[in-house]
Amino acid sequence: MKAREFDRKFDNGEDITGDLDLTKIRRPGLESRRVNVDFPVWMIEELDREAQRVGVTRQSIIKMWLAERLGRQAS
Repeated sequence: MKAREFDRKFDNGEDITGDLDLTKIRRPGLESRRVNVDFPVWMIEELDREAQRVGVTRQSIIKMWLAERLGRQAS
């Protein structure tokens, strides 16, 4: 597909995801790295309660709180 056609589809609000190669997509500065952290049972229970209240996973609530504490927006 030529750039002009791609731009036209994008400008018209058409779905262009099928025209993209998403296998090499990167988010600079947001690459993930796995870490293991041990929490006491009472913390896990509190985390699970709060995650359920907010409607997210345990991992998400931990990342949200850490991002807030560190003063950055997480995606």
